[in-house]
Amino acid sequence: MKPLKEYDIQFVGLKLGKHHFDYQIGKEFFEHFEYDDFNDVNVKVDLLFEKKTTFLELHFEILGTANINCDTSNEPYNQEIEGEFNLVVNFGEEYNDENEDILVLPHGEYEINVAQNIYELIILSMPIKRIHPGIADGTLQSEVLKKLEELSPKGLEEKEKTEEIDPRWNTLKKLLTDK
Repeated sequence: MKPLKEYDIQFVGLKLGKHHFDYQIGKEFFEHFEYDDFNDVNVKVDLLFEKKTTFLELHFEILGTANINCDTSNEPYNQEIEGEFNLVVNFGEEYNDENEDILVLPHGEYEINVAQNIYELIILSMPIKRIHPGIADGTLQSEVLKKLEELSPKGLEEKEKTEEIDPRWNTLKKLLTDK
């Protein structure tokens, strides 16, 4: 049995026009791609599939949450995920996916698997830096944060103020003002 078969859309039997597909994505979906950064995932995918005479248009919209670990404190939290993506499917001599917005399928194909597109859309909708919301507003209490605060360098401004200025510089400054 082919993995992720439920994401195959057989477009040969579909009438011209718009068709709607819904998918509920969970952690098991990402196990097929061997992606384990998520503790848990709950994402709803709305796919508007429009069949035209010579090509196909796909509009993906995702909305949901992923439970991930914070990059700073390693505390788990729920990250909101939201995104959309448009894909045009044309037909040609051979398979070509070099352009991210256009997919070329060979003549004679009768189905398309959208699992890879959904996977990439969810991964790319995640923020690059994953920060627990409790860190930003100061409500998160964690041993890691306390240790980071303890080991962080003290303010550079305080250090500059406390250092004595070399008296030779004061003599040079007088030269500038003695004109």
